[in-house]
This record gives sequence, C-alpha cells and structure tokens, in this order.
Amino acid sequence: MCQQGTGVSGCRRVHDAGVSIDVEARGGQHCETTALGVLLRHQGVDLSEAMLFGLGAGLSFIYWDSKSVGFPFLGGRVKPFELTRNLARTLKLELLVQETTSPRKAWANVAASIDAGQPVGLQLDSYYLESFSSKVHFGGHVVAMHGYDDQNAYLLDTDQQGGAVSTSRTSLAEARAARGPMTAKHRSFTLSAPREPSVQIVPAITACADAFLHPPIANLGHRGIEKAGKLVRIWLERTDDPARDLPQAALLMEKAGTGGALFRNLYRDFLGECTELLDSADLRTGHRLYGEAAALWTEVAGLIATAGESLDPQYLVKAGSILADLSRIERDAMQSLSRLSTT
Repeated sequence: MCQQGTGVSGCRRVHDAGVSIDVEARGGQHCETTALGVLLRHQGVDLSEAMLFGLGAGLSFIYWDSKSVGFPFLGGRVKPFELTRNLARTLKLELLVQETTSPRKAWANVAASIDAGQPVGLQLDSYYLESFSSKVHFGGHVVAMHGYDDQNAYLLDTDQQGGAVSTSRTSLAEARAARGPMTAKHRSFTLSAPREPSVQIVPAITACADAFLHPPIANLGHRGIEKAGKLVRIWLERTDDPARDLPQAALLMEKAGTGGALFRNLYRDFLGECTELLDSADLRTGHRLYGEAAALWTEVAGLIATAGESLDPQYLVKAGSILADLSRIERDAMQSLSRLSTT
C-alpha cells in the first residue's frame, strides 16, 4: 500500500508492522548536513553537502576543556543545531522544532510526522544507537528518521555510520533522553521549503567570516586555534592514559567530525562551488587557503595520534607549531571572505 506524503518527493508505505517513507540514502560525511539533505530532498531541494554546510555558516572552531568532557575537545563547527537554524534563515525554510521532557510526547511528535509522510530530524546521543560504531557519548549527533515498526526505528546516518540503518525503539528513546554536554530535550524537527528557495551565498559567507574573526572569547575562532596550539603541547601531562586519549582525540578530529580536516574540506568545497557562481579574487583566495588548511589539519591529527602511541612530546610541539600556522592561515582566509560584501 502506497500513499503520497506531504513532501514533494517520496512515498509513504503503511503496513501492519509500521510506516516507512521512501527517501534517498545518499551518503554524507557530517551528521547534521546528512540529515538536512534527506529532509530537503524530500521537499524537492537538492544541494550538495558542502553547499548545505556553507549556506548554514557551519564552519567555526572551539577549544573546550572542562571536567565534564574529561579530555580537551577540538570542535571544528558551530554548536549542534545552529547550522540548521542558519540554513533555514538563509533559504527561508519553515523550520518546525519540537522539544519536550516527556518520552511519550517525544515519540508521539516523531510518529505523527512519519505518519504524515514527512521524514524528521532528531538530535540525540549517538552512544546509545545500536548502529553506531564508536561508543563515545556525543549529545550533538543528528539523524534523519524515515520509518518505524513495533520494534525498530529506521534512520539515515553518515556513510561512516552505515547510511541507512536501524536501531531499536528502546535504544532510540535512550539516545533522545540522554542528558549532558550538547544534548537537547528530545529535539525533533522538520523542514518545509518554498516552491523556489532563494540561495543567498554572500551573506552566508560573510556571517561565517565575521563570527570567526571576532569571537567573544579566546576559545573560539582563529583565537581558539591559536590557544589550542599552545595547550596541545602539554597534552601528555593532561591525561593518565595518553595511549588511549590522544589517538581518540585524533580520530574524533579527523573522522568523527568534531574538528580536524573534515569541516575544512567541506568548506573548501563549498567555496569552490561558489567560485563557479561568483567572480571574486577574495573568494578564490579563501578557497585556496582553506585547501591548505585542510591538509594541515590532517597532519595535526596524525601528530597527536603518534604522540599518544610513542609518548614523545616532540610530536605535540610540532602539532602546536602547525596550529599556530593554521590560526594565521584561517584568519587570512576569513579576512578575504569578509570583504565579499564590499566587492
């Protein structure tokens, strides 16, 4: 049995065991842009993951160290869900966000969306998902849900986490109810797009650049990268288990999306797409510099991992020197991009 949902594309299938919506399981690198891509393609809006990331002004940096995180955290993007809000404003999307402290109400909100033929985005703690490969608490993970039955929920996640996956409804409830850093109160959301969404590239770029260049505290933006360059040098003294914590930090930086090259690669590719639409020397400079930055972030992650494995602090000294260079390179890139509004 096939019934048309409320979206532009896709089909809602109702059967005795549950409901599912036909969606395209296109792979992605970053969880939030992967989920946004699913929701927008269902509305007939098909943009690359890099374009979604850039239009959402997703690039940032934070050096975060507190008792709640255990070991320093290097974040390469804006805080969870800020990208979604930015993208909705940029594309003039209707963003419906629902939050509740009631697990029962939280499930009802999601089921109602799926039953109406509209996939829904969820923010949750990935630790509890049975499909998730890395058992690390991360309360800012985002997935798209497109179906459910009596036992399971059907999700679309990043390529690294399996793409089209399922998890038990029990584990999903635990993931959504989790509390701690970056978590939300059973947050779910849907997007509706205008018939012809307007893509405003320059305002998205300049807003991202201004936030990066003028951070309110020294842990953010180019100042945060500079601070990380100083503090990473003593990371061997920061942990009782460097062989565990340093390689884990490097893995998160490079592969899991908390920092490192992943978001610099996405932003480089976004700027590359923009150079095909706009003729600007400042834009081309930003594109070139972020290509340089992405490669250097990969080198930093490798040095941090090697330091943990070898216990040799010289690798962290070198990583700190490269981070100092990265602070300058990214500052120069964003200064060029900030001038787009006046060219």
